[in-house]
Amino acid sequence: MGHRRDIKNSNKGKRHGTLTGVLCLLAVGMWAATVTPQKDLPKRDDPNKVYLLNSDELTFDKEQSADYRVLRGNVVFRKDSMYMYCDSAYFYEKDNSLDAFGNVHMEQGDTLFIYGDVLYYNGNEQIARLRENVRMENRDVTLFTDSLNYEMIPNIGYYFDGGKLVDSQNELSSVYGQYSPDTKQALFNFDVQLVNEKYTLYSDTLEYNTQTKIADIVGPSTIVSDSNVIYSTAGWYNTETDKSMLLKRSLVTSKGQSLTGDTIYYDRASGFGEVFGNMVLNDSVRSIIMEGQYGFYNERTEYSFATDSARVLEFSRGDTLYLHADTLKSHLILPDSTRLLQAYHGVRFFRVDAQGVCDSMEFTSADSLLHMYKLPIIWNENYQITGDTIRIHMNDSSVDWAYIPAAAFATQHKDSVFFDQVSGKTLKAWFNQGQLRQVDVSGNAQSIFYPQERDSTLTGLNKAESGFLTMYLKDQKMEKIIIWPQPQGSLTPMEQVKPDQLYLPAYKWYSELRPTGPDDIFRKPEVKVEVVEEDKKKHRFGR
Repeated sequence: MGHRRDIKNSNKGKRHGTLTGVLCLLAVGMWAATVTPQKDLPKRDDPNKVYLLNSDELTFDKEQSADYRVLRGNVVFRKDSMYMYCDSAYFYEKDNSLDAFGNVHMEQGDTLFIYGDVLYYNGNEQIARLRENVRMENRDVTLFTDSLNYEMIPNIGYYFDGGKLVDSQNELSSVYGQYSPDTKQALFNFDVQLVNEKYTLYSDTLEYNTQTKIADIVGPSTIVSDSNVIYSTAGWYNTETDKSMLLKRSLVTSKGQSLTGDTIYYDRASGFGEVFGNMVLNDSVRSIIMEGQYGFYNERTEYSFATDSARVLEFSRGDTLYLHADTLKSHLILPDSTRLLQAYHGVRFFRVDAQGVCDSMEFTSADSLLHMYKLPIIWNENYQITGDTIRIHMNDSSVDWAYIPAAAFATQHKDSVFFDQVSGKTLKAWFNQGQLRQVDVSGNAQSIFYPQERDSTLTGLNKAESGFLTMYLKDQKMEKIIIWPQPQGSLTPMEQVKPDQLYLPAYKWYSELRPTGPDDIFRKPEVKVEVVEEDKKKHRFGR
């Protein structure tokens, strides 16, 4: 009856082999032997052969176990530089293999140690299969599992039914995992978790180097900590320095804000994230999105920066504000969470109720004031307002009032080349539900406006000037105008109006600069500061 080389039947095989040997020795008369421990054996030089170095007891039954020997007590094998220890074993010398049981221990040099309850080792294939309470130790790295296969030629151990790898920095677990003592590289698949005291990484596929402590993200992964959550499908994370490079539209969320980009360099220690390509910073608390092809964000200081096709979207109301500039910055300036938004060079913004351009802009959240500098212009329907500087007050993210401290000018396009105009030293425009309703001008106030019949026919050109002027509007049409003190003015019938009477000295109409939609904020038009002569020629007098 032949022996089945089955690890599950190992105990049965040992009892069977021992009993058979004793019966054959005493009764049947067949050859059997029990030997003393083997010590000081001669040196063996064949690196491909498994050698038995020691055993307290060796039993051989030629009839019942002709293909193996039964070994018990302090069993030691050697295969090249690998030593294997156990309590008992079946040694298949012809097949160059063995089954080992009890306190199994594999040892290679002073760096690799493998422990388990059961071992099947094939010397020809150079594969060791260890089962139950398996532990692989390689310096400061320990792998735990109940089923480990160790292939000696590539020097890789792998488990396939759940396991855990622990080093000085992290603890990694998965359904499948493999580890190479030579390269210090590990691979994990299915239900992967990397745990340390600061965060937990969840993934489906992860590569990890126990020497560099770098985890390579090669599949959908989530890193969860007390301060933020990171989502990525590709990149690397240095678990020792807490620095990472996240690829393929990764996402970092923190304190109601999320940072997305094609490539994100992230430093957890400083809270700094730098984005290369299609940056999107979404502040859900303040209903603001900042975009750009390059930018960065510090989650600790809440400082953000964007450039290269930079854009801000403000969507706290039904209508979204779209703003573009060469450079955008947003940061906290006071302990009470007052936020300052700065836009530099080539500022253009669009919203349904208001559009504007200027060179640079600042917005302070504490007082809801928007400051526009250097050639600022704002439009509201068919009205245009200009000045050296424009300050806009926002109420619930809609325009409440606009103030111009110097060189103020407001214009309404009436028809063809006819424009209502007011100018003065300072101007304040009041809005109601997104529509201009009142304009107050102080200091050298001048005006040109065209009274209309009920059918909107223009009746003449009314020109006036004084120290102060207030204009009231209804449904975007001038309802009345008040000029004081001691106004001077004249009314010229339309048929008598001459081209040189049409405009106040500071008149300029910038229709070509006006953003016409959300995408038009990226257009870079040429600045036209003079009245187009062709428009003057189109005017027909003598009506």
